[in-house]
Amino acid sequence: MSSSCRVFGAGICFVITCIFCKSMANSLPELSPQKYFDTLQPGKASLAYFCQTGSPSTSVFLEELKEAVKPLQDYGISVAKVNCVKEETSRYCGKEKDSMKAYLFRGNILLREFPTDTLFDVNAIVAHVLFALLFNEVKYVTTPEDLQNVENALKGKENIIFSYVRAIGIPEHRAVMEAAFVYGTMYQFVLTTEIAVLESIGSEDIEYAHVYFFHCKLVLDLTQQCQRTLMEQPLSTLNIHLFIKTMKAPLLTEVTEDPQQVSTVHLQLGLPLVFIVGRQATYEADRTTAEWVARRLLGKAGVLLLLRDSLEVNIPQHANVVLKRADKGAPLEFLVLHDVELIVSRVENTAHGGEIGENENDAAEEADIDTQDDEVAETVYRDRKRKLPLQLTVELTEETFNTTVTASDSMVLFYAGWQAVSMAFLQSYVDVAVKLEGTPTVLLARINCADWSDVCTKQNVTEFPVVKLYKAGRNPVSYAGMLGTEALLKFIQLNRISCPVTVMSVREAEEYLSGEFREDLASSAGVSVLGLFSPVMTAAKEYFSEAGKYLQGYVITGIYSEEDVSILSNKYAATLPALLLARHKEGRIESIPVAGSRTQDLVQIITDALLETFERKKTPVGRGILQAYFDPVPPLPVLVLVNLHAGGQVFAFPSDQTITEPNLILWLKKLEAGLENHITILPAQEWRPPLPAYDFLNMMDAASQHPTRKVPECTKEIEVQENDKEQHEDRSATRKEPAETLRIKHWNRNNWFKAAKKSLRHDKEL
Repeated sequence: MSSSCRVFGAGICFVITCIFCKSMANSLPELSPQKYFDTLQPGKASLAYFCQTGSPSTSVFLEELKEAVKPLQDYGISVAKVNCVKEETSRYCGKEKDSMKAYLFRGNILLREFPTDTLFDVNAIVAHVLFALLFNEVKYVTTPEDLQNVENALKGKENIIFSYVRAIGIPEHRAVMEAAFVYGTMYQFVLTTEIAVLESIGSEDIEYAHVYFFHCKLVLDLTQQCQRTLMEQPLSTLNIHLFIKTMKAPLLTEVTEDPQQVSTVHLQLGLPLVFIVGRQATYEADRTTAEWVARRLLGKAGVLLLLRDSLEVNIPQHANVVLKRADKGAPLEFLVLHDVELIVSRVENTAHGGEIGENENDAAEEADIDTQDDEVAETVYRDRKRKLPLQLTVELTEETFNTTVTASDSMVLFYAGWQAVSMAFLQSYVDVAVKLEGTPTVLLARINCADWSDVCTKQNVTEFPVVKLYKAGRNPVSYAGMLGTEALLKFIQLNRISCPVTVMSVREAEEYLSGEFREDLASSAGVSVLGLFSPVMTAAKEYFSEAGKYLQGYVITGIYSEEDVSILSNKYAATLPALLLARHKEGRIESIPVAGSRTQDLVQIITDALLETFERKKTPVGRGILQAYFDPVPPLPVLVLVNLHAGGQVFAFPSDQTITEPNLILWLKKLEAGLENHITILPAQEWRPPLPAYDFLNMMDAASQHPTRKVPECTKEIEVQENDKEQHEDRSATRKEPAETLRIKHWNRNNWFKAAKKSLRHDKEL
């Protein structure tokens, strides 16, 4: 899902009073009135059921309430049963007229009352609670005029999801509320139970629930009506989700590859693909036709424009439409259809549009949703049923924040419950708490900025998620690493040691460089940095000390400045002042001269060294690429050159030569003369984008090939940019020769090698 689930800053307490009760299962906590109200906090949600001691049972209602515990907890609303006792007085206990009522609270403030006969089952309970919460996201209309007013107000601003259900509290109502909970920040939801409102938009089938998508965002004329698309599948939470996904997809996509290899979000959601086959000579007319078909099939199929001239595979000359069904292994259908209505009719008769029910098993549901364009939202959705051990982290509020972070070393996660990235990272954060459980390291805490925005503002939190480390006597340190479990765990472990470490002898220095200094941190410290300074280099030592403090948590730094520092500088061929970088996993030590470097320079040098190791050794993508070139992977560094325009040939710089300018120029000349043998060949299809929407090179090709389109003119700015050549070298080259620069597949072999040598000479000049 490209949308994110939201947790409301306004906490809700939902209270039901009755005079009948019986013992409940362990899933429904039982409290006294005093204890219950003591647990309530501003901004927190709670559902309570008040019962008189010794009253007869209302088992049916209690069973439905018990069933509502889990779904309400998924939306941040806890549930508890409160036993009324004589020793404690409560206005929600003991009054006959108040029995069988529902009370809606925010904290200790009463918001609304409901007759309990409206809460007839779990669907009604969840629907009514969410409906009360989403009073801004879901507007209820009773007349066609109300609907028209909402539509006019949102033209040019926001799209609308309009729903009709026969009654409040039924399963369809709950499905709409759950969808609004997820997508309420992206779209305006409008709900009605009035038949007249449904009939006003042209619907004649009033027997079933309906969902419409109003395309209002692009409508700027108030007199123009928003285009409306009907969801034809039965109304359920999953079907609404799939429907919204198709509404977010591009209306029309241009492709230039084999239709059998094309995959879009429509195909992943079980909808067919319709390829309108055109030619460059009739491009504008073909595109107009394709757009018209796309509007007619919106929500039913994906429509793509396929130019026959640019296709590498053969399509029958008579065919002007290609139909690709979502069924795995289904053959392509080559059709001759000269009327838009015939295309629409054919798709509607053959499209895979089976009903997706709410009660299907989770495996089938995950199969439909498993591939999404937003990987973060996909993670949140896939793990939505995973129960996180949040009790391993301390939940902070405005009242507890300062006392907690000042009492002990604390790491605080600032997140927003409505944001997908925050919810995805919360899982990693809890995983760190699981790994650190039982170890006296640092207190892990979290605060939901959707509930406590003032606290987050005071802590200078302007984006989510943010992790800060609080230590006594120090300013908070913001974590700037990868948002993952291992990276955050490493940051916590390395913060256990104050940097830079003062090394007192050559022996200690050797132990430090070998990783024996702190063996408990060996797994976290892939690289250690030791600064070598003579005793008189006071300023240089101060700069390094500041750099070590700045990089604390990311790398271990040490400093050695004794009289016998020359022993280490001679051994590692280092000119003082210098840095020794010990790469423990690779078993090698590098020396870097840092004469004249200030704090910022040292931070950049060390960061660059860490980044180099990260790119080459740690990323799965980089490892996979090297494995595709070499078997086995050679020692690093290694220089690889790929000629995509000569069949994907891969050349490797000889490992027995040092990478110097003369050797590189000689190697390039041998490549140009054809005297070097390639080590492997990469097939062209391996370099294609996963979806047509990501094929940017073809988009640029198409932009330059169609004379009817406006192509940006290339203005000569050589003289203007001559004085600023160093900063705008790439931009100038692009403006002078856009076709050769952007459309790299048109380069010939000679240009390829000349460009490589020119780039090398340019780097030397700089």
